[in-house]
Amino acid sequence: MKKVFFEGQTLHLIGLALLLSTLYASINIPGFNTGQFSGVPTLVWALLAIANAIVHQIFVFACWRAELHGKHLTRLLGERAFVLYSALFTVFLVLRPTFIFALGWANRGTLYIHTWVGYCTSFLLLIPFIYTIYSIVCFFTFRRACGIDHFDQTYRRAPLVHQGIFQWTPNAMYTFGLLVLWIPAFLFQSVAELIIAALSHAYAWVHYFATEKPDMAHIYGHQKEPPITIQTHENQPLD
Repeated sequence: MKKVFFEGQTLHLIGLALLLSTLYASINIPGFNTGQFSGVPTLVWALLAIANAIVHQIFVFACWRAELHGKHLTRLLGERAFVLYSALFTVFLVLRPTFIFALGWANRGTLYIHTWVGYCTSFLLLIPFIYTIYSIVCFFTFRRACGIDHFDQTYRRAPLVHQGIFQWTPNAMYTFGLLVLWIPAFLFQSVAELIIAALSHAYAWVHYFATEKPDMAHIYGHQKEPPITIQTHENQPLD
C-alpha cells in the first residue's frame, strides 16, 4: 500500500527540487526584485505564488491517493469528504492567479517589450483560456475537474469527451487553462511574473506525470482505451 500510495512521487520530488533551484537562481536576474504592491515586495509575491502551487499540488496528491487507495477521506468524513476537499481545492485554485496578477503588477515595467506587443500577447493567451473554461462548464463540469472520480466510482464509467477544446487535447486544463498564468507577464511587462509563470506551468505538468497519470491508470486501467486525464468525461450526470 505504501508503495502504490507514493507511486510517481520520486519524479515529484525531482521536479520540486528543480523548481526551487531555478527559483533561487532567478532571484538575481535584473529586474526580478523590482517593485511592490500594497506594501508587499515583488519577491514576497513570487514566493507566495510558488508556495501556493506547491501546497495545492501536494494537497491534491495526498487527498487523491488517500481516497483512491482505501477511501480514507470518505471513511473519516463521510459524504462531506468531496465537498470539503473541493472547497479547499477551489481556495488554492483561486489564490493561484490572484498571487500571479499581484506579482505582475508589483513588478510591472521590468520586461522590456513594446507595450502593444504585451497587450496583444495577453489577448491571444486569453482566448484559449476562456475557451477552456467554457468547455469545462459545458462538457466536463467542475466536479470532474476536481477529481471526483477518485471519490465516486460511478463517474469512472463516463466516456471520453471530444467536445469543445477537448477535441484538440484531453489535457486542456494543463495545456490551455494554465495559459492564464502567463497573461500578467505580458500585460504588465513583468520579468518576475514571466519566470514564475514558467515555473508554475512546468510544475503543474510534474503533477500530471507524477500523480494524475498514475492515478488514471489505476482508475481506468480496465478500459480498452483508458482516459489519460480527468479532463476526459462528459458532463451528463450518471445514475
